Amino acid sequence: MSHLTDLPSPFRVEVLPEASSTNRLVADRARDGEPEGLVLVTEHQTAGRGRLDRVWVTPPRAAVTGSFLLRPPVDTVPSERWPMLPLLTAVAVEEAVVAAGGPPVELKWPNDVLHDGLKFAGILLERVETPTGPAAVVGIGLNVSTTREELPVPTAASLVTAGMVDPDRTAVLRELVLALARRYAGWSRAADDSGLLAAYRDRCATVGRRVRVDLPSGEVLEGAAVGVADDGALLVEDRDRVVPVHAGDVVHVRTA
Repeated sequence: MSHLTDLPSPFRVEVLPEASSTNRLVADRARDGEPEGLVLVTEHQTAGRGRLDRVWVTPPRAAVTGSFLLRPPVDTVPSERWPMLPLLTAVAVEEAVVAAGGPPVELKWPNDVLHDGLKFAGILLERVETPTGPAAVVGIGLNVSTTREELPVPTAASLVTAGMVDPDRTAVLRELVLALARRYAGWSRAADDSGLLAAYRDRCATVGRRVRVDLPSGEVLEGAAVGVADDGALLVEDRDRVVPVHAGDVVHVRTA
């Protein structure tokens, strides 16, 4: 990948040949006072992390792996709006893939990006406390040219295995920065989340399916996913009640 120019302010891209975890590096720089807009990407991430401390592994120069530093303004984005950031990022990834000429994709709550039920992009968002206020570190891993033989599990995919011919990682990265910058600007200036929620709900393939949710408490919830609440929670119908799920590992079981 090459360094990108002509990006909307304040976004700027730095490319490293190799890094252990871009989220960790960006978090350190946030604590040191780095301003909003840093996008740190690497040609090869050796210790990438996904949700629930899962490992994200890709061959060198086969993926777009990197982290964005955001500092949501406290006057328009109080803490209770932060759960929208993973959903915002998922929508931006979908828009970037389509803009880059990729295949149609769908979103699995809260932030996995799928093609034909197979995952080719994941998101890890971390809140970092810094001397100048809280910062969001948004990590994105997107398999681009990974072959079927190189993918770590049968449920994974890449843009190539999804049918995209000879994708350009720099072009994909540019579309990703543009899409996230556009979505973030609109959301951070808005008084509410209605526009983002409408976009996410329109793309969310989890709604309408029967799901199994492994909750942080260790409990397992099974039922029909019937919607996404105004605060971003997944609404799961279990017998005669609807349970809002704010965090958990979701498995699509079948169409409800």
